[in-house]
Amino acid sequence: MHTESDFSNEREHIEETLRHLDHILPGQAPILDFVHHNTLHGYEHLQFEAAIAEYEKISGIRGYLPEERSRDFYLQGRITDEDIDAELYANAGLRADEIIFEQSTLIIRRRDIYRIALLSDLQPLTVSQLNWKIEEEAALQHVQGDVPPDIRTRMLAQGPDEETIVCQLWDSVLAKLNLKSIELHPENMLDLSIDEAKEWLGKISPDRPGDPETAVHQRMRQEAKLKLESLLAQVGNEISLRGLVKALSGVDTLFSVRLQLTRICASALDEGVAAWQLPERDKLGLYGAWRATSAYDLNSFMQELPDWQAIMAEIPEDAVDCIIMQLKSFGIPVEKWAGYLQRLALEIPGWSGMINWRQHNPDYQAENNASPNLADYLAIRLTLDRLWLKQACSELWGIEAKLVTIQYYFERNLSEFMIRRLFFQGELPEYLTHPVKALLSNILSERHRQSEWQHMADLMWTWQYSPLSANAVDTHQIFNNGWRMFRLCQHLGLNAEQVRQIPQPVFLGMLEQIDTFDIIERSKIWLYAYERHYREGIFHAVRANHQRGCWEKRDKRPEAQLIFCIDDREESFRRHLEETNPNIETLGAGGFFGVPIYYKAMDETQAVSLCPLVVTPTHIVEEVPRTGYEAVTQKHNQGMKLINTVNNWLHQRLRHNLLTAKIIVDAIAPAVLTGLLLKTFTPKLQYQLINNLKTATSPEVHTQLNYIDNNRTLPATPENLGKGFTDAEQAEKVAAFLTATGLTFGFAELILLVGHGSISQNNPHLAAYDCGACSGRHGGPNARLFAAMANRPEIRRLVAEKGIVIPDDSWFVGTEHNTCNEEISYYDLEDVPSARLPALDKLRETLRHVQHLSAHERCRRLASAPRNPTLQQALKHIEERARDFSQARPELGHVTVASAVFGRRSVTQGIFLDRRMFLVSYDPTQDPDGVIIEKLLLAMGPVGAGINLEYYFSTVDNEGFGCSTKILHNVVGSFAVIEGTRGDLRTGLPKQMIEIHEAMRLLVIVEATTEIIGNIYARQPAIQNLVGNGWIQVAVKDPDSDRIDFFERDKGFVQWQPGQMELPVFEKSPDCYYDKTEPVSPALINQPQSQEI
Repeated sequence: MHTESDFSNEREHIEETLRHLDHILPGQAPILDFVHHNTLHGYEHLQFEAAIAEYEKISGIRGYLPEERSRDFYLQGRITDEDIDAELYANAGLRADEIIFEQSTLIIRRRDIYRIALLSDLQPLTVSQLNWKIEEEAALQHVQGDVPPDIRTRMLAQGPDEETIVCQLWDSVLAKLNLKSIELHPENMLDLSIDEAKEWLGKISPDRPGDPETAVHQRMRQEAKLKLESLLAQVGNEISLRGLVKALSGVDTLFSVRLQLTRICASALDEGVAAWQLPERDKLGLYGAWRATSAYDLNSFMQELPDWQAIMAEIPEDAVDCIIMQLKSFGIPVEKWAGYLQRLALEIPGWSGMINWRQHNPDYQAENNASPNLADYLAIRLTLDRLWLKQACSELWGIEAKLVTIQYYFERNLSEFMIRRLFFQGELPEYLTHPVKALLSNILSERHRQSEWQHMADLMWTWQYSPLSANAVDTHQIFNNGWRMFRLCQHLGLNAEQVRQIPQPVFLGMLEQIDTFDIIERSKIWLYAYERHYREGIFHAVRANHQRGCWEKRDKRPEAQLIFCIDDREESFRRHLEETNPNIETLGAGGFFGVPIYYKAMDETQAVSLCPLVVTPTHIVEEVPRTGYEAVTQKHNQGMKLINTVNNWLHQRLRHNLLTAKIIVDAIAPAVLTGLLLKTFTPKLQYQLINNLKTATSPEVHTQLNYIDNNRTLPATPENLGKGFTDAEQAEKVAAFLTATGLTFGFAELILLVGHGSISQNNPHLAAYDCGACSGRHGGPNARLFAAMANRPEIRRLVAEKGIVIPDDSWFVGTEHNTCNEEISYYDLEDVPSARLPALDKLRETLRHVQHLSAHERCRRLASAPRNPTLQQALKHIEERARDFSQARPELGHVTVASAVFGRRSVTQGIFLDRRMFLVSYDPTQDPDGVIIEKLLLAMGPVGAGINLEYYFSTVDNEGFGCSTKILHNVVGSFAVIEGTRGDLRTGLPKQMIEIHEAMRLLVIVEATTEIIGNIYARQPAIQNLVGNGWIQVAVKDPDSDRIDFFERDKGFVQWQPGQMELPVFEKSPDCYYDKTEPVSPALINQPQSQEI
């Protein structure tokens, strides 16, 4: 009998479990607020490798690149022998240099075996695969095709002919493993001789002589019982009850459950797409609204399920109570409830993650008032599970969908269990698969024609322990260890005689070494070697560039200064700009430019957050018409109202009205067809026509920002937003930002703040291309705001009191760079003093040229772009991609990003970095105590790491961590994408965004001393998590020398020892990448001889 205290404890147990799920579920926001983040954000307290292992344990998704990809990189020279050897020696546990066998001129080290395991496929085969290798590929007649040529030549010189050498080696390997070469195909198992059966059974049961058939059946039942107990024990830890039924029947109720769950959740979370939404979701919550309306659902699925009315009638009002009731109805032990709910959530991770995100972000400005939570979601999921599992178990075995009932049934039908378990695991040979299929289709249960079930189970069990099965009692099998050692010996260049000379314990030790150096250990070495190869190139480039790059001291006044976002896509733009005009200085900073705000554009109804996700704005800034534009504003607003009404009718209302939809669609069909044809065949013309029509309907209004709020007396807070900034707040923001970037002196005549965003067609993931520092939105408003603040004389006077004197002839201009089509928008040009206009016109002309150069460099990585185009062709192609609604790759985003530098521009200026580096401006000479760099690392470090790690995980397994191809995506409810119409929500990045990405952890180089960075590391847990746990790599470049120290997790900072590497030197960036489509290693670019900066 349960007491009230027991029930209370059960509720607390469920509620604590639901809180824990936040750490393992996807943390992706709705697509309109998409911001890159670490896919395994809930595991950052663990070491990188441990986190990957832990997640693989619960999800089955591996967090490393497939070995085939890494071997391709090796063949391309992207990973070298030196890289592999360095990482093998770095792992003391591998004892890579240890000699395991030495005789005369033959020396075998552990390193040799590790290298072969990395570079060659030493995986076991199945019997059928081995037969194919021998009979169709002549594996016993020729040396393996992937054996290096020098080793092949040495082997062939040791015998009369190739076939003899290979056959003798095969025989010697089998002899060393005490194996006999047999020629037995799986189908011969049906005609075993009594002697063969006795021989095998004797090995299995040496203490049980007697009738082989009786012994087989007894042993089969014993093993079936053990396997049944093992499988049942997995429920709640590794599988759900749905997983158990699937494992024993192939029937997956998740398909039906997910279909209905998608209908329910999509209707509840819909943000204006659906005509009909879940009623009363704002009052009753997700579970309550579903419970209240399920009986009236026009979909007839529930009426087809047994006892659905009784089950629905008994579910309680409270979601947590429902969870408890359903878990008890399944018979799940209380101690397994947490694991069971975790397993349920991960079976449909997209929806689980979205519900969880909405629950933990109640301030999200949704288009509905729904407040979903995981308890509601899992209560519905469990109820649907119960309905479909009840039907499945009833139809399959005539039993209840309860754990204890399933256990009771199969304990009395062990032959059926054995057959079902092995068959649905997919491990049976073909000669057994067909009769089992016939048995399962004709006789559903062992309760009918028991002898046939028992005979088939005995046959399957006998197969398991035959010499041709991986489960054989023998320690080694020909197709497993025999084949692997055969290949290893060939790659070592051993002949039969040398194999015979190796003592058996040593030979078996070699085999054990292969086994322990498993796929996970090999994947780690591949990753480390891959990262090392890139790291060495960057370190050599930074070292060679010491005291070579411009703007180390800013001794001469720059012609102009442009402050870009740190975004890696701006690296090439900055590089081309500096090459075009070396008198221009560029800097990099977080793309919100130090002014976190809520921003309300003139044509928008809601304000949006423009700052990093971890920051909550306390001020709101509005875009308003300039004085004198009242009449134009009125016409503009009327036009926008008309445009919005037409758009709403075309894209929303038509689907809401069953009667008028056909009439209206028929009426506008010619116009729609014309627009579609134009959009398909002449997208530029269509784009111009639409823009002209929009301008004619809603003329452009010159605007300004409403950002001054000097009447406020109370401090601005998230609850009491400031309607702009006071003068003191503006001066503090301007001074803090300029100090952080090192721009405290040497101001140019023009200083451009360059925010960025991306505009393309038909792209649900558009926010993923925008500015991460602005919560996945455009950074132009922030650039505009900062420029407006910094231009005010009152603010300059206050900033001067803080030690930063901005000359009277300096002017700030806010701009925005469209990273998709290379367009640059300029704000508030009306306010630019006439004396500054000539310089601005000249700069704009330079930037127009740089747009062409940036487009030219981008084209080399785009498969459909013209090869080695002219500058005009390149920009035209880039602009066309942005307008093409069928283009799945309008731009490549952060693809290939691999590093970041916090330091002066002189550290990297003059190096070709291939658009792979975040560039954060920081002047260590102005920060003797490390206060500035500490703030920068805390603010920008997680942003860069989040971008890099999302790309990393979406690349290593795009199906598991990413969202697969865009081609199959449909937008659901304006908040997510779904695969097809019945799949799960897809999180992560689509395939088209990661196809050419380099999956490695971010390398962060800080221009500072090891003492300063070491002290920051010691006192900042967030940095300890990222760096100490290996989520990012960190190096320190000494400000006064070319010394570089690299952080090793088990040692701390270790001085990097440069090897022999000659960096190529080119005149200009296009020379670095001419006629190349793959990643380009760092190179030096000639500096102008006459430039003295």
